[in-house]
Amino acid sequence: MTQLTMKHLRYFDALARQRHFGRAAEASSISQPALSLQIKELEEILGAPLVERGPRQVRLTALGEDFALRGAEILRAVDELAALGRTGAGPLAGRLRLGIIPTVAPYFLPQLIRRLAERFPDLDLRPREAVTPRLMRDLAEGRLDLALVALPVSEPSLAEHPLFDEDFLLVRPAAMAGEPVPALENLREMPLLLLEEGHCFRDQAISYCKLPPALAGEIMQGSSLSTLVQMVGAGIGVTLIPEMAAAVETRSAEVVLHRLPDPRPSRTIGLVWRRTNPLAPQLAELAAALLPPAAMPQDGIAG
Repeated sequence: MTQLTMKHLRYFDALARQRHFGRAAEASSISQPALSLQIKELEEILGAPLVERGPRQVRLTALGEDFALRGAEILRAVDELAALGRTGAGPLAGRLRLGIIPTVAPYFLPQLIRRLAERFPDLDLRPREAVTPRLMRDLAEGRLDLALVALPVSEPSLAEHPLFDEDFLLVRPAAMAGEPVPALENLREMPLLLLEEGHCFRDQAISYCKLPPALAGEIMQGSSLSTLVQMVGAGIGVTLIPEMAAAVETRSAEVVLHRLPDPRPSRTIGLVWRRTNPLAPQLAELAAALLPPAAMPQDGIAG
């Protein structure tokens, strides 16, 4: 009789997350027929169906939902056991799954990789970019070891390690270069471009501008900071961007940057990881290696 294996659990976990055989197979680095065979074999072992197979989407049965939850717990425990074996092996080494938010990844990830390669040459870093809610879910479910996000996340199960603070900058069309920097009450009245929902940077900007929820839903939205800056350059409105993004995002746009008057909007960037992670002491050492970030040139920012 075929026995239940970790391979069965990992393949079903991928299917439960993707809800699609093709995407689950790609995430698992196997062919779709091979994945389907493993899921069918798992259902035969359990003696009951785990999924409803539709033409475009997979739905989990009631048993499948329960099995996915228990299976994720087992996989997380196994990963933590593997991590436990690395705690006494000296400097941090081996695979490390790092989540990073989109408003940080393009600007800080290159220097982060360089620093960690110098400090931990045997580290196999696996970065993954996603919005904060997805990263928090993947951390909780053991699919990530740590994440670089805007703090605080206010999750009791996670340890937070601040790295640095940075200001938000106002981006306006180049034609407005000689105009005074607007006060907060005037900024609220301007056509403000923000990231689409799900990005924590959007929520921080709305909070700073003290925009009512009803109005925030009507603001023009973009999928990336690059899109927002280009829209500003086209004269559609104004936007806020984190200071680390300024040099990259404004070099090909007809825009001008301004520092806002005090109290300036800002954010704290830091690392978070599960308090139960056996690698917590080494992760704290890793965080210390990233302090402070390398200087980021920010020429052309008006006061």
